[in-house]
Amino acid sequence: MSIDRDKLAELAQVPNFYKGHYRNITVTPSHGAFDFLKWQLAPGKRFPAGRRYPVKHPDAQSLAAPGDQPQLTWIGHSSFLFQFADCNILTDPVFSERASPFQFAGPKRCTAAAMQVEDLPIIDLVLVSHDHYDHLDEATIKALHRRFGDSLHFCVPQGLAKWFHKRGIHNLTELNWWQSAQLDSGEIFCVPAQHFSGRGPFDKNASVWCGWIFEINGYRFYFAGDTGYGDVFKTIGELFAPIDLALLPIGAYDPQWFMAPVHVAPEDAVQIHKDVGARQSVGMHWGAFVLTDEPMDEPPARLQKALQQQKVEEHTFRVMEHGETLQFTHE
Repeated sequence: MSIDRDKLAELAQVPNFYKGHYRNITVTPSHGAFDFLKWQLAPGKRFPAGRRYPVKHPDAQSLAAPGDQPQLTWIGHSSFLFQFADCNILTDPVFSERASPFQFAGPKRCTAAAMQVEDLPIIDLVLVSHDHYDHLDEATIKALHRRFGDSLHFCVPQGLAKWFHKRGIHNLTELNWWQSAQLDSGEIFCVPAQHFSGRGPFDKNASVWCGWIFEINGYRFYFAGDTGYGDVFKTIGELFAPIDLALLPIGAYDPQWFMAPVHVAPEDAVQIHKDVGARQSVGMHWGAFVLTDEPMDEPPARLQKALQQQKVEEHTFRVMEHGETLQFTHE
């Protein structure tokens, strides 16, 4: 369980900023406007039909007093509530109806968020992986700040602190890849993902995209954020394995020629599960929005098949129901 701090420091010295932009460790294709139009204007192109999944209502008593074992509730898409050792953590909280700069246009939820800000227990920490609208939602962030004020701490990738400062939020930790910080409840590590950032036409890759590993009472919780597949996950495994619980994306992967560099398919998610040495993984980034071309119900089915093909026990990589709460054991 010990971490090679010298190796971590060595990796943190490798620059990921070049000519005014951050870049991936592995060189990835840069799909511009022409490629986007090629995808959108392909003959017969249409997004798959939206599907509304059943949403459970999380038990308020269980969330308010989660017990002494790790507990996870899926709010939807990449938004989870993780609870352990008197610490409540949100990942990429997006509770709005649309993943968009506007609430009158853009990808609309097919499945409602299982909770809103007023339904949450007291939140101690928010992990933000990057600035895309389906991961960083201004209305949700403002509502969290209104309710919890400066008692709520945000962990954000390098380059995003100024976005929060402009909204009056200053209780945050900003880290680049392979950097870490000691928080009141545990140690947080910023680890690479293979993706990109930008909320408009003029800020592409102006901030970092990342995953987060949080170590609390000897338990390692990994939130992978949004990512394509790369060798970096083997490096994460070499440094941090075994990881007790990993949240890994399984959706938004078709068409492969356009999406593969930045979004994993379920087969790649299983490989990440193995690379990082996860004892337990949970699939995310599916079931809420229609973002890409695969049917909304395809990711879990492909995940199950991939687990069988790669000879990974199915119970070690689960798919949750919206609003479901799972408890895990930690000795």
